[in-house]
Amino acid sequence: MINQYQTRLNTLQSHLAKENIDVAIITSPANVFYYTGFNCDPHERFMAIVMDNRNKEFYLFVPALDEEIAVDESFIKNIIPILDEEDPFVKLKNKLSFKIQHIGLEMKEVSMYSHNQLQIVFPEASYDDIQGAINKQRLKKDRNEIECLQEAVNIIEKVLAEGIKKVRNGMKESELTAELEYLMKKFGAVGPSFSTIVLSGEKTAMPHGTPGDRRFQSGDFLLIDFGVITKKGYCSDITRTFIIEEATEKSRKIYNIVLESNRAGINAVKAGKALKTFDVAAREVIEKNDYGNYFKNRVGHGLGIEVHEEPSIHGKNEQIAKIGLCFTIEPGIYIPNYGGVRIEDEVYINEKGDVEVLTSFPKELQILGI
Repeated sequence: MINQYQTRLNTLQSHLAKENIDVAIITSPANVFYYTGFNCDPHERFMAIVMDNRNKEFYLFVPALDEEIAVDESFIKNIIPILDEEDPFVKLKNKLSFKIQHIGLEMKEVSMYSHNQLQIVFPEASYDDIQGAINKQRLKKDRNEIECLQEAVNIIEKVLAEGIKKVRNGMKESELTAELEYLMKKFGAVGPSFSTIVLSGEKTAMPHGTPGDRRFQSGDFLLIDFGVITKKGYCSDITRTFIIEEATEKSRKIYNIVLESNRAGINAVKAGKALKTFDVAAREVIEKNDYGNYFKNRVGHGLGIEVHEEPSIHGKNEQIAKIGLCFTIEPGIYIPNYGGVRIEDEVYINEKGDVEVLTSFPKELQILGI
């Protein structure tokens, strides 16, 4: 049986050959993990997969202090450690030595500093963007990846179920945030996949607001948007909105519109349809209820090794949905100085081309703190 990392490397190697790229240098930690199984944040230090397509060799350059972990975890075994006092670009030049004409890079990942250093050590080289080819590979998730994503979902849903039991009138947003992030590790996650969002009252009108010292009050919306990254390196992302103690007719109405929108978006998902149709289906529900001006963002994004990946589910994306895509459906209504509601689920287009919903936490309105 061919190793999944070998298959991924072979696919990229074929792309390099087709594009006449001599060497690819892959520096995104997420992409390094995707191709090797080695999961590491090098911080300011240099880390890269180097694919030399001239001699079909693969190298993994890592900070010296991470060498032992790389040896244990990486599929690529030709590991080159870099000491803090060494210049990684000189070391790169010495390893690759002879003339290089075309270098492939992830253009969104490479800083101006790194680009300038590469030009110094490889002055005759030109550069090609291989970001698109990598994104195309990562776009399609196999069943093994979906099982890893499902594990991340299962953990965050356990956290949510336990966490909302602690909600009470007068509690601070920051206090609930701390409780939730403690539960993440208690239930086996490495940590949050992004900064946990816990917002209450009028602050729920800010889709990406920051938890603070605001205390929950009766009648508040309580919006919780969070996820975990697991030991297997995959992320989850879910949002649920609750109401503290007592719901008004208006808050119930807004909630139910968003719930209907969420379900419409999910029901639209199928292979062979343009991605924009999922956004349109969800948005139409909100617009027909005269809240279209309060939903200004896309309806979803891909996720996997990173919490935001391709594809982008927005109303102008003509890309055709294919088997293997995994993304969120997360419509919302956000009314300044009043509050907002978002309901977010993770969906997968399975082997039959049908939608498979990975999230299962109840979506019917829940009143907390009674």
